[in-house]
Amino acid sequence: MTQLVPDSELVDKLVIANRILYRQGVVDGFGHVSARHDKSLGRFLLARNMAPALVRRDDIITFDLDSAALDAEGRRVYLERFIHAEIYRARPDVRAIVHSHSPSVIPFGVTAQTLRPIFHMSGFLAEGASLFEIREVAGDTDMLISDRRLGKALAAALGARSTVLMRGHGSTVVGASVEQAVYRAIYAEVNAKLQLQAMTLGKVTYLNEREAAKAAAINDTQLARTWELWQREIGTIE
Repeated sequence: MTQLVPDSELVDKLVIANRILYRQGVVDGFGHVSARHDKSLGRFLLARNMAPALVRRDDIITFDLDSAALDAEGRRVYLERFIHAEIYRARPDVRAIVHSHSPSVIPFGVTAQTLRPIFHMSGFLAEGASLFEIREVAGDTDMLISDRRLGKALAAALGARSTVLMRGHGSTVVGASVEQAVYRAIYAEVNAKLQLQAMTLGKVTYLNEREAAKAAAINDTQLARTWELWQREIGTIE
């Protein structure tokens, strides 16, 4: 198979994304972020099996859409790489994916409450987050998306939305760029925290779909602003 070398700027951006997500409390020792390969829709970049905050350039591995590592060279890979492969397969528009267990989002995956946009910064949640129930696909499991069948089912649950909650597990957020996916993962956690607070006070007035869509469109023009701040906070990378 032909080895396609990814753009060095994309590799750096993926390293930065891992560290930003850790700094912002979206991932800890677990969770992962990927980017679609810049030279092939059928490949993606993902770190080896390790804590996101420790990812360096040399830790980035190329995978195909069967979740096979093309240049692992003996390095361990993430068990849940199937999340990324099957979403990239189903969604040609997606260029980056974040899977995390951010704490404020978890309650919405185990209750009848939908994660919905409570303020303009989370307009990408216009239709609300979708929900993946792994029991409906595979019965009682270890909750991990550890094969293609489960990855395909998760991608189907995500559908055309930006965010899918995974009952008893976490969430997966997609974007048209690394910057957008990171932004959405961070603000999904912020929105969840605020929504939980608001629900204790009384009836919540959410953004309607038109408001949310307009807010999301404006926010997408400002991604460089937040990315620059978050990148400076983590300092230089190796």
